[in-house]
Amino acid sequence: MTDLNLSDRKRLISLDVYRGLTMFLLVAEAALVYDSLLEATSEGSFFHTFFTQFTHHPWHGLRFWDLIQPFFMFIVGVAMPFSLNKRMAKAGDKGKVTQHILKRCLLLFLFGTGLHCVYAGELVFELWNVLTQLSFTILVTYFLLDRSWKVQLGVSISLLALTEILYRLYNPESPYEHGTNFGNYADMILMGKINDGGWVAINCIPTAAHTIWGAICGNLLLSMTSEKHKLKTLLIAALAGLLIGYGLDFLEITPIIKRVATTSFSLVSSGWAILALAFFYWLVDVKKKNSWVTPFVIVGMNSIFIYLFAEILGHRWLYGFIGIFSGGIFDAIGIEEPVTAVITAFLTLGAMWYVCYFLYRKKIFFRI
Repeated sequence: MTDLNLSDRKRLISLDVYRGLTMFLLVAEAALVYDSLLEATSEGSFFHTFFTQFTHHPWHGLRFWDLIQPFFMFIVGVAMPFSLNKRMAKAGDKGKVTQHILKRCLLLFLFGTGLHCVYAGELVFELWNVLTQLSFTILVTYFLLDRSWKVQLGVSISLLALTEILYRLYNPESPYEHGTNFGNYADMILMGKINDGGWVAINCIPTAAHTIWGAICGNLLLSMTSEKHKLKTLLIAALAGLLIGYGLDFLEITPIIKRVATTSFSLVSSGWAILALAFFYWLVDVKKKNSWVTPFVIVGMNSIFIYLFAEILGHRWLYGFIGIFSGGIFDAIGIEEPVTAVITAFLTLGAMWYVCYFLYRKKIFFRI
């Protein structure tokens, strides 16, 4: 495998790595890697507890997997100043760029709602997919890009405050109880149904902060300030988000609940997202430790494509197809079913990574 020529790329390599690693983790879920590892480990063991971190927390609390979607939305925000500056340089007309953004958001919305039809096996109208919500957060962030970071920060905080107010006014006694919260009420109006898992469509309002804060960080990294100043600013912002978010939860003001994207969750997850960006920026762009990044960058270069491919064909077809052969071979030599499932999951993950590698070698990059 040939390495990417990183020195010639006029890109923020750390952002490519961050995006690629996040997408790789998402693809691994679609390949059933985490499910198979949980099944193969005994409940209560260290490894079972560890792999539980790759599942969503049922309600009040935070696991590692709860951070992946905020990472994704934050990364999109970081990339926006870079990609839109490049597009403006080519188009020279903001009207054309706006038209492109509107088209992109419409496609994301259609992809997101379409995925729910695939999940259900019939035509449904559901707005809980990350792509559907991303179509809203990108649009909000785009119209703020030429404003100062203070205005952007003010709008993001206002969105969190609006969400907090709506939940507390609707059900003052138990604002975040599943089944009786404002998000459930809004879903009944929008879709006539409530998600069994507690996810709500209006998460797009507080999670817009993830994309807005990503854009603020992207503009910071684009600026001519020193690397030391950039890292210091990122670390201060990350620490502020973590302290305030965890503080709200600890003081029992607002609980950390990912499924309804509470204010405390939005702040904590953004804190971790900014901290991850600072780490990758320091390691890859400042220290130039990039000999290991190629496999992840390859995945990130077709991020939307591989997400859709994994969600539609990963565990729904590809895992079963590979399982025909892996199951037949490993069963014949006496390997236990849970171990075979783990091997099949990793083979499925490898196959999906190879799809990304094939597209990279052919210089095929899907853009929307």
